[in-house]
Amino acid sequence: MEYRRLGSLSVSLVGIGCNNFGWRTDAAGTAAVVDAALESGINFFDTADCYGAGDSEKFLGAALKGRRDKAIIATKFGIKMGEGKEGAHPKYVHEALDASLQRLQTDTIDLYQIHRPDPNTPIADTLEALNDAVKAGKVREIGCSNFSAEQLREARATPGPQYFESVQNEYSLLKRESEAEVLPECARTGVAFLPYFPLANGLLTGKYRSGEPFPESSRAKDAFGPKIFTPQNLELAESLISFAESRNHSLLDLAFSWLAARPEVRSIIAGAKTAEQVRANSVAASWELTAADFAELDGILARFREQSPN
Repeated sequence: MEYRRLGSLSVSLVGIGCNNFGWRTDAAGTAAVVDAALESGINFFDTADCYGAGDSEKFLGAALKGRRDKAIIATKFGIKMGEGKEGAHPKYVHEALDASLQRLQTDTIDLYQIHRPDPNTPIADTLEALNDAVKAGKVREIGCSNFSAEQLREARATPGPQYFESVQNEYSLLKRESEAEVLPECARTGVAFLPYFPLANGLLTGKYRSGEPFPESSRAKDAFGPKIFTPQNLELAESLISFAESRNHSLLDLAFSWLAARPEVRSIIAGAKTAEQVRANSVAASWELTAADFAELDGILARFREQSPN
């Protein structure tokens, strides 16, 4: 497993997105995923207080009991957890942080992230509260999620001892908006980029084939399905499968390795429901694509964008 820097942290290139914990995955299933991750060299676990209404943090904390030192825990705050419990106002930052620490059964969160911008709170106020948490030893590094390049620059212009060390936005072969401004901003400032939905809600796993029925437990049957698993996207996935297989790799390898090729990307956050998925993900980022590979991929993707009705 390769490890990359995120501020003072050394994080595995492949991480575990914990949004399934407490929702699709129970406590026992969470423990199995965590076990497989640690055995595979994965040390980065990204959760949020709102995942599973708090159960994701609870299950992750329980699964790491007795081996907290083996893991880098990232969590997020800001999405509504109850009446008056949302946003990034300093008072709520401290309240949410203490609640997460309790659920995770830990004294320190390695990476504490604002889940999305709060238009009702000046970013300077939020950063002051987060820096207070760092000074108190409750947080090691601070980050943000779903921020634009402009919002990153606004935060960076705010006086204070510690700036966001990471930004977590959606990024995959199919979702490339971050390339326009956010990734260049990360390259310029050294901020770590953490892509979520790297497998496009499962479309890039290679499990879903055009003209074949979807597995009963598939992501294609949930709320994301109609938007992601369109005939055109399935046709694109087939083209990407052919590209990968012609080079003796899988679509899963391609999805991870394409992201890993960018130095701004420090950990690829992918959800997993089983130990088998964890083990497959853990070795999927080792393919070193060539310049010719990237050029051919850009051609494939461009053709499908031109055909898109959007």
